[in-house]
Amino acid sequence: MSTSIPAQSHDAPSDDLEREGKQPAAFTRMPPQDLDAERAVIGALLLSGSPKSASYRFFGEILETGLAAEEYYRPAHQMIHRAILEVHQAGEPVDPVTVANALTERGELARVGGAPYLHVCVQAAPTTANGPRYAEIVRAKAYRRSVIESANRILEYAFSEAGDEDEVRALVEQQLTDIVAGTPGLQEAPPVVGDLYLDFVAETEDIQNGRRMGLTYGFADLDILTSGMQPGNVTVVAAQSGVGKSTLALNMAVAAAKTGAPVMFSSLEMSSTELMQKIAAAEGKLALHHLTHKGGLTPEGWETIHALGPKLFQKLPLRVYRPDGASLGDIASAARASARAEGLGLLVVDYVQLVETEQLRNITREQAVAAVSRGLKNLSVQLGCHVIALSQLNDDGMMRESRAIKNDASVVIKVERPDAQDKESPRAGEVDLVIEKNRFGPTACVTVASQLHYSRFVDMAHT
Repeated sequence: MSTSIPAQSHDAPSDDLEREGKQPAAFTRMPPQDLDAERAVIGALLLSGSPKSASYRFFGEILETGLAAEEYYRPAHQMIHRAILEVHQAGEPVDPVTVANALTERGELARVGGAPYLHVCVQAAPTTANGPRYAEIVRAKAYRRSVIESANRILEYAFSEAGDEDEVRALVEQQLTDIVAGTPGLQEAPPVVGDLYLDFVAETEDIQNGRRMGLTYGFADLDILTSGMQPGNVTVVAAQSGVGKSTLALNMAVAAAKTGAPVMFSSLEMSSTELMQKIAAAEGKLALHHLTHKGGLTPEGWETIHALGPKLFQKLPLRVYRPDGASLGDIASAARASARAEGLGLLVVDYVQLVETEQLRNITREQAVAAVSRGLKNLSVQLGCHVIALSQLNDDGMMRESRAIKNDASVVIKVERPDAQDKESPRAGEVDLVIEKNRFGPTACVTVASQLHYSRFVDMAHT
């Protein structure tokens, strides 16, 4: 679906640059182009190029489209794009001032229309969020121009009557191969099993020798049964309200981050402050209600809080994301930004039924949740990370919209607390992690201890 970009009034770069755009000799019509889209891309890059900008993630998403300077039709835009990349690679924030300075150093500022033209491009970007779409438009036009150029090479060679039939055929085959190979988004052929064999043997050796473990869940028996959290896979943690599934998932996130794996915890229920309180309670063995009530902390408690800074929080590669809305797109964008910043080993989403996705009207709730579940699975594969997706259980213990969620998961863990309904239960303080689905091993039940006053769950051996 095409994106409409409003035309902008602007001072165009000098005419000599326009003449630099070479047109094939045998083709006199205007080549495919969209100068509005080109200006919008540059404007979006200039607006989102500062790491301190709220829209910084869109800068990376524009570059991830693969847009190259040579794909702009206007040479001035090619120069500006190269200057933007130069500033970005130097570790400086990208904005009209820094890019104008880079163009000045390259002796190209006047050739692109001067500093005012950079502001014209900024005004041409309706929104930075659509920057990746504008880049796709520019790439599509560039591809069409390359097709025209290849076709003209064939025509010129055929009209010249140079070479024999084999040479003509070779030229045609080469040009057609280049056209197909240059198609934006074209996938390479998948590898054959012979190419995969050596990697398969090496990975099997790692598994047999105990070296092929995924990220830890923080619970020894659970790690053994599942081989840990593997990249490109999804674990669903399901529980009824009030059982502690968010706390359990946060414990898992901290345990993985302690190994050095970058983790992002996306919460649609708890604020950043609440999450920090839970981590501090669990890691400092501080009663959670002491942290959340006036005068609850003793001097010793404050000492623990202050010690957790340098010992834990300042070293832990754990990012907390509280989206303004509940969009799957927002969560995915934040996850990609985290992956670009330092990699991403684990993404936690709390919880699936609260996440929204763009859907057509009259869609059922089950279909909407299925789209979210599939989106998280695709994201785990694209980013090479593991995803923990929390899911709400109905009062009868059934997972809401369960079929789609279970289908996309590699591991499904149902959290059950015997003492949640029966306060006199002889198993008070015990929690069952019932593994209902496990693609990496058997289904089983792992029992852990509940220490919710510390906002944590621990292995029974640690109680």
